[in-house]
Amino acid sequence: MSAPGFYASRLTRPGAVLAPMAGYSDAPMRQLAAEQGALWTVSEMISARGLMGGGDSEKLNLGRPYPGERERVVQLFGAESDVLAGAVARAEAWFQPAAIDLNMGCPVPKIRGKGGACLLQTPEVAYDLVSAMRQATRLDVSAKIRLGWDHDRSVEVAQGLEAAGAALITVHGRTSAQRYTGQADWEAIARVAASARVPVVGSGDILTPAQARERQRMGVAAVMIGRGAVGNPWIFRSLAGGQDDLPDARTRALTALRHAELQEQFYDDDTGRLTLRPLRKVLPKYLPDYPQLRDDLVQVVTAGDVRRVLRPLLEEGPDSAGGAADPAAITDPLNGYTLSHS
Repeated sequence: MSAPGFYASRLTRPGAVLAPMAGYSDAPMRQLAAEQGALWTVSEMISARGLMGGGDSEKLNLGRPYPGERERVVQLFGAESDVLAGAVARAEAWFQPAAIDLNMGCPVPKIRGKGGACLLQTPEVAYDLVSAMRQATRLDVSAKIRLGWDHDRSVEVAQGLEAAGAALITVHGRTSAQRYTGQADWEAIARVAASARVPVVGSGDILTPAQARERQRMGVAAVMIGRGAVGNPWIFRSLAGGQDDLPDARTRALTALRHAELQEQFYDDDTGRLTLRPLRKVLPKYLPDYPQLRDDLVQVVTAGDVRRVLRPLLEEGPDSAGGAADPAAITDPLNGYTLSHS
């Protein structure tokens, strides 16, 4: 009997998956999530055509792993079988991924006609793409879909992808037309999970461990977390090991600083300005109970700037930064946790 594939082997343990997020799920964020027990992480989506163009070769940052990275899935988008097959081979050679994922869920207009959620309008094209990708590699090939373009076709599409050779399907519980409005339809995700023979991962509106556990009980093999992991890699620790309390403020400040240091090391930009600019929207999420730090955190240029802004928490403990009057009762407005300062 052959050994189980990557997805099947990872799904034998508890935990959750880090979602692919443009501008977020780069190597530093993936590293922090993996250290906290993410089942696997997914890269920002990479254009198959861009990868085949070779302009950035092995240094392409979107797919480049951090040293020693494992359990990382590379996500591609495209709409042409030959280009995607070539991109799979190139991604495998350059980035040593654990598996390859096809993006069928991105609703951003600028990629319209080039793949993403557009494939939900012509799912038979997507089936051919998955088949071509599958033939180009021995790695697991998966697909991440939405419920449909403007109405729910998710069961039909999932079954077609399964027949084409997909080893796993992730379903985000909205149509492309919905973009990110309204609420994710987890009943629809549950119907896909019940109808498919391959594992189904559910995605949409999971911000807390409690929400993740509730959704997991709907029959999915695992849940995928995006926004809920921004500034909060500990959500993966919670789901892997059951420890739900967020760390104290000093630990969160140290992790925010480490995120900045990893960012500088990975991108190696001489000025630091381009390196840390993407983190300006992330750093305040580590410390939502210290809103007075936000204005400075969204202007940082170097990791040294981050250290300076966070020095009161790093060196003297949480109270010296002027935290709220009753920190033990503060709830993070993004993630719904009770924040610990003990």
